[in-house]
Amino acid sequence: MIKKAKILVPAVCLILGLLSPVLVQAQGGLTISDSSAKASFPLQLNFNLSAESDTDIDDIRLHYTVEREGFAQVTSEVYIEFEPDTAVDAEWSWDMRRTGGLPPGSAITYWWTVADISGAKVETSLETVHFNDNRYLWLQLTEGMVTIYWYEGEFSLATELMAAAQQALARLAEDSGAQLEKPAKIYIYASTRDLQGAMIFPQEWTGGAAFTEYGIIVLGINQGNIDWGKGAISHELAHLVVHQMTLNPYIGLPTWLSEGLATYNEGALEQQLARYLERAVTNDGLISVRSLSSPFSAHAEEAYLSYGQSYSLVEFLVTTYGQNKMLELLTTFKQGSSYDGALEKVYGFDMDKLYTLWRDFIVKRYQEGGAGG
Repeated sequence: MIKKAKILVPAVCLILGLLSPVLVQAQGGLTISDSSAKASFPLQLNFNLSAESDTDIDDIRLHYTVEREGFAQVTSEVYIEFEPDTAVDAEWSWDMRRTGGLPPGSAITYWWTVADISGAKVETSLETVHFNDNRYLWLQLTEGMVTIYWYEGEFSLATELMAAAQQALARLAEDSGAQLEKPAKIYIYASTRDLQGAMIFPQEWTGGAAFTEYGIIVLGINQGNIDWGKGAISHELAHLVVHQMTLNPYIGLPTWLSEGLATYNEGALEQQLARYLERAVTNDGLISVRSLSSPFSAHAEEAYLSYGQSYSLVEFLVTTYGQNKMLELLTTFKQGSSYDGALEKVYGFDMDKLYTLWRDFIVKRYQEGGAGG
């Protein structure tokens, strides 16, 4: 009699989709007759296994690891509880709403171990499954290490966005020396609504995101907001590139540098951010560099000022000290240096002195009547 296995422990895991080939491996009388994984993007992933043996099967475990950048490969294990039998169908379902989802195009490698009461044990071969958003029929365009995926709009939309992406990469390299080290995937959803439908518990304001560990960017862009979309691609690509260049197991970048480089890579400072910056200069309401090293405030006005200041700080460092110094700064952070330590090594001053020098720079600029950018 074939018995359905039940899940005892829903391990900490991730996802992925599509059907994998049937695997047949045997040790003695123990045989795996079927193994598959099927995703329902973005909410769920189901793993299935069928096994038979001459004696009762008494142990089935699913193992999986998600493919992403990091310094330790984490393998998760799910122990499946079931009544021992000579033929078993096992299933494990992962509910992304309980843990948060993964971006489209991310990948997971999985395998099973199965044992029976005779001591025979089988381990299936590794299978990699991609968690694709199959609700849409995607087209793709690749240039260099960038691939754009889209499902709505003319080919010209993709070529225009690809041109913006290549220009953004060139601009970032010119300003900071930072260059893309690994492939980048950009998924273009036709609307903010479609984009948010691909996320687990999205914020109302979400228009895009960079999943830097996965090399994946998702954005809601159509012909009606393409100018915004070009800036968003420039911003998120900068995050992805800088993450690749500075990844280390010790410390991340200060927020002002990460967001400053991304905002600076968009081009001229957005008028709204410029207004908040000018107001803070006029009213002596600037935020210290040390404070800007932490995550930005959730309050809109302070957040706008934080982005504007970060843009200006990066502009000051790039225009005053040049690309080579910025590249050296990023390289120093990759080595795990502290915030003050990296600045002192490269520029000869810490965060407090940077604030003083930059404040003199920006006050003088506004006194002369321009925001720059």
